[in-house]
Amino acid sequence: MLLSLCIAFPALTAILVLLLPRAQETLVRWVALTGSLVTFVATLAVLALFRTGEAGFQLVENVPWIPSLGVQWHLGVDGISLFLVLLTSLLTVLCIVGSWSSIRERIKEYHFFFLILETGLIGVFLALDLFVFYVMWEVVLVPMFFLIGVWGGPRRVYATVKFFLFTMAGSVLMLIGILYVYFHTTDPATGRYTFDLIVATQQSQFPMAIQTWLFLAFALAFAIKVPLFPFHTWLPDAHTEAPTAGSVILAGVLLKMGTYGFLRFCLPMFPDATMAFVPLISVLAIIGILYGALMAMVQKDVKRLVAYSSVAHLGFVMLGTFALNLEGLSGSLLQQINHGISTGALFFLVGVIYDRRHTRLTSDYGGIAKVMPVYATLFMIVALSSVGLPGLNGFVGEFLILLGTFAANASYAVFGTAGIILAAVYLLWMYQRVFFGEITHEENRKLKDVTLREGLTIGVLVALAIWIGVYPDPFLARMQPSLDLVLSRFHETGLSQVVIP
Repeated sequence: MLLSLCIAFPALTAILVLLLPRAQETLVRWVALTGSLVTFVATLAVLALFRTGEAGFQLVENVPWIPSLGVQWHLGVDGISLFLVLLTSLLTVLCIVGSWSSIRERIKEYHFFFLILETGLIGVFLALDLFVFYVMWEVVLVPMFFLIGVWGGPRRVYATVKFFLFTMAGSVLMLIGILYVYFHTTDPATGRYTFDLIVATQQSQFPMAIQTWLFLAFALAFAIKVPLFPFHTWLPDAHTEAPTAGSVILAGVLLKMGTYGFLRFCLPMFPDATMAFVPLISVLAIIGILYGALMAMVQKDVKRLVAYSSVAHLGFVMLGTFALNLEGLSGSLLQQINHGISTGALFFLVGVIYDRRHTRLTSDYGGIAKVMPVYATLFMIVALSSVGLPGLNGFVGEFLILLGTFAANASYAVFGTAGIILAAVYLLWMYQRVFFGEITHEENRKLKDVTLREGLTIGVLVALAIWIGVYPDPFLARMQPSLDLVLSRFHETGLSQVVIP
């Protein structure tokens, strides 16, 4: 029952937090942190028990939930979901630590919603029943709505309503697709309709016309969550208005629900339609890469710049996914983890100076490397990892994505490479304006460098960025068997695979 415990721990902790007295703010924080740490330890146990080299689902739990409807509490983990679950639990711990001093109002409610958010996110990545997956998908929406709407910036209501409407629009269409699949999937043991994902994937021999409509129903929900151009417009507003920890979990994990959905559902269940949509999705991904980078270059708000960088980076992830070869898929999945680490760290770093100056405008800074040398060093490492400097995590993911994309379509790879150059432009230009030169604002002369708590929070992510950049094999070795299994669905279509020796 280890996977169930990974979902249950944060949910039970959230209920406990809700029962604590409102005045006991310090106790609320410690209880929430303890619950998130226990969940993180449970996910580490999942990693320890995971058998490298196996392609199927492991640690599977399958218990009838609503037998009359064919709904089962069916959970499992494979190489695709393993590190996304670990990333979720780690970032939740870091977000609670990072919110220790910045969140001062409605402490109890804030931690309640954050723990419920963790419950839903882990549930999304572990669910092997379409009904359970959809429930968890919707559970995630509610706490994120409140985290932005209550603890966000001046335009938080606009941002959170926009986020809610975009996500709900896609979710309704996905529900229609799930119901169609349900009524065309029967349990071999009982002969009844079932929501079982494994059975549905095995029986999903739909005609091309049906596959096309089902692909569109699922893909729209996932594209909005990624977000894929042109469904990205909710993201910069949500990131800008969300509290620091909300931006970290939104960029680090929530966006990966969309990219994970493509890998878990669209590719294996609708392979013919996937191949038909490769050109469209690839072009939209390239537009997102270039558009996100160009928009980031002109931002005056550092947090908004990082938000647009997510549009560009997730465009890379989609480009690798739809290369439909092992290099592309491996790079795509690894880059999802890399983006969570690097962009999560960038949002933490932006939050540090915002807590001190209550402004994120680049024009309000300049020369602060002189008074915050440790902060400037951490920011430089994280920025370079986001750019894709060799030796840091971003390079490995981007290299594999470009390798796979070049094998699939060289012209796509050329445009993708342009996105990497633009990423260096907007991040290093921002770094120059914020950290170098003379101190032009007297308020900046009194800025304090990172505290021990802030340094540890960001340092964990920096250490991971260096680890993956230097030695990515432990990650790739666990991912690739499951990705090979996804690619096996395309054998019957005649698509040739490019396999890493």
